[in-house]
Amino acid sequence: MPDYAELVGYMVRALVTTPDAVAVSAQGAGRRVRVEVRVAPDDIGLVIGRHGRHIEAIRMVVRSAALRHQEQVQVEVTE
Repeated sequence: MPDYAELVGYMVRALVTTPDAVAVSAQGAGRRVRVEVRVAPDDIGLVIGRHGRHIEAIRMVVRSAALRHQEQVQVEVTE
């Protein structure tokens, strides 16, 4: 299984103003992986983006990486 948490963390840290506050964790069961991203309250809007464009782009990149290994990855942003 590739390290999806590292991939998501790299992309999110490039977007936020306080990259030290970013915490990414991944839990997997079988071929399903859930990646949870925690950011500072001020940075949530930056990660989601206008009309959700940033988070959808992050999800698309991660889904593309998961296709190679026939896995399903869900990316969620929390406070």
